[in-house]
Amino acid sequence: MDRLDPRPMTRIAPRPGFLFALAVCGVAFVADVSPLRAQGYFGRYGESSRSRPIREGLPDLPGGFTFCRLWYTQVRREPGGLGWSTDYPRADRNLTLRLSELTLTPVARWKDGEPGIAGVRADDPDLYRCPFLFASDAGTAGFETAEVEALREYLLKGGFLWVDDFWGNRAWAHFTGEMARVLPEYDVIDLPMEHPLYSIVYRVPKIPQITALQFWYPGASTSERGAESAEPRIYAILDENGRILVLMSHNTDIADGWEREGDNSAFFDAFSPDAYAIGINVLVWIMTH
Repeated sequence: MDRLDPRPMTRIAPRPGFLFALAVCGVAFVADVSPLRAQGYFGRYGESSRSRPIREGLPDLPGGFTFCRLWYTQVRREPGGLGWSTDYPRADRNLTLRLSELTLTPVARWKDGEPGIAGVRADDPDLYRCPFLFASDAGTAGFETAEVEALREYLLKGGFLWVDDFWGNRAWAHFTGEMARVLPEYDVIDLPMEHPLYSIVYRVPKIPQITALQFWYPGASTSERGAESAEPRIYAILDENGRILVLMSHNTDIADGWEREGDNSAFFDAFSPDAYAIGINVLVWIMTH
């Protein structure tokens, strides 16, 4: 089917040849956020700007997929952004849970049973235990020389970085400038819709423009920077063998579709199915490539 259906997942069939069978247990997209709410992780609109991750280190019970968020230093500001902790921790938690429910992929866990989400610096020795890194508000990130060298080594040795939720020309110029320090020999390309990443599980016919919940109301524009950010795109940096090193979802906030799945039913209907389709595709892609 062309779109992840927001209703119970009994009717979705996997793409032929897909290595992970989809769960058929009737999963509904309603996040259980009570453990996080009880621990005070939410501010206005469920957001919280944090100086440190909610837990240090990596999950106590690895045994499966770990969602690693890149904990970076914010060196500039963008309207509505919170630096590295934008959409954290709910986006990370929700996508990891849905991965475990919609596929047969096991996920790492903390001792209290929470899914294995973690925050790591680019030069953290634990980086190589992370199957991939995710960064929001990427147009504000700055890397020290040691982080540039460590991130480069991680990516060239098989790592994967997905950056999301950066809008407009200034954020683009800043982040691509940082990537030119990390991977100067590789170009940024527009990842064509014919690329198999867009169909490895769910067929994604176009890049959705997902906006922050606090910016959105039904019928409003989804472009957070007006005409400057009108077109959502996914770009990539590929190595000489065509392996994706860095994925960049620009002029869209894919992670807000995960974070806000239980906050507003109209927002969910408009954005979350497409956000999860892309998210599951990316995670399965990196685990099979």
